[in-house]
Parts: sequence; structure tokens; C-alpha cells
Amino acid sequence: MTPFEVKDCALLVRMSGLSPATNLRELRERFAACSWSVLFHHYCETTLRTTYDNLDYRNDFAVWAKLYLGDRVLAERLGILDPYSFQSLKELRAATLEVIDQRLSESAMVPWARHGDEFFFMEATTVVFDAGIRITQPSLLGAFIREMTNGSVYYHFLEARRRLPIGMDDFTAWLLKDEEANQPYIRALASVDFYFRSLPDLRRELARVLTEAEAAK
Repeated sequence: MTPFEVKDCALLVRMSGLSPATNLRELRERFAACSWSVLFHHYCETTLRTTYDNLDYRNDFAVWAKLYLGDRVLAERLGILDPYSFQSLKELRAATLEVIDQRLSESAMVPWARHGDEFFFMEATTVVFDAGIRITQPSLLGAFIREMTNGSVYYHFLEARRRLPIGMDDFTAWLLKDEEANQPYIRALASVDFYFRSLPDLRRELARVLTEAEAAK
């Protein structure tokens, strides 16, 4: 097998140009028109932001609904949306709009955020660079992952799922080059319930299941 080339990445976050949303109806209008990069940032790139550490929800829309609109019901409904379970961002947008529309139909009044607590629509450019690490043997993958940065874990295991082939992480794609021999590792990676984990926790879990797969061979 050709060596696995470990990459690392960082986010360059910027304002999207959309006006901030001050209430749920404005959030709905802006979300329906926002670019895919804005949607992806607030749903998927949150785990990589150093300022993000919300244990309840993994996306910014759910966090805003809870903390600034005071709507726990909406927060819970948005919070359970797993962006990696959708085949496309278009489907994710449709599912989110359905949740918001349902909540608007249930509410006698449109919830508002106080001045200064508006939702700001952001987007980011992912800067990718070579970490200078090469993994030559699948049996060593768990040990290497244990020492990877958050950026490497995000890039290879999460962000990779939006690249072709859709839904597959880079580690699995590499292991599939010798699918029969690497089945224990492939199954181990597929067993990880990853979306609601922080990156440090995800790194530990990936290392654990791969190490156990190696020990069981």
C-alpha cells in the first residue's frame, strides 16, 4: 500500500455578508438564502473552532436557539440533526427549514434575541497543509491517530465525508486499497458514532477501536 499522508488544517473565518438575524423568522429567511459554505460552517466546522465547546449541541443554530432565543424545544430539534447523515447540503437545508417552519407554526409569537445577541452568519476557508507524517502500515494507524492534532482528525475523518466519495473518511478510503486484509480496521472505523463527540474524544475513540482491532487479529 502507498503510505497514508497525514494532513493538518486550520480555519480562516470571516463574515458572510448576510445581515444578522434578530429573530427566528429572520433566521429562517437568511438560512434559506445562505451559501453552502455558510451552512457547512455552522453545522460542520464548529468542532474545529477553538472557541467552540458546547456539550449540548454540535451546531450553531441549536446553540443560538437555546441561549439567545430561549427556545429549548427548537434547540433540541435542531440539535439532533446530523449533517453527515444527509447525502447533500441541499437535503440538510431542507430538513432544517422544516424544523424551523414547524416551530414557527407552533409559536404564538416569533422569538427574538436581545440586542447584541443576534445570529451572525459566518463562513470559512479551510487551509490545508502537509503534517510531514507518513503511515506505512495499517496496524500502526491507531497509534498515529492517538498523536494527531485536532485539525488532522477533523480533516481526515469529518471534513473528508463531504469530499468524493461522499460519506467516507480518508482512513477508510486508504484501508480499502487492500480491503480483504484490512477488514478489521474498516469495521472498527465504521463502528464509531462520531458526530456528537468533541475532536479530542473522537481521537481517543478512533485510536481505541483501531488498537483493539489490531489486538484481536
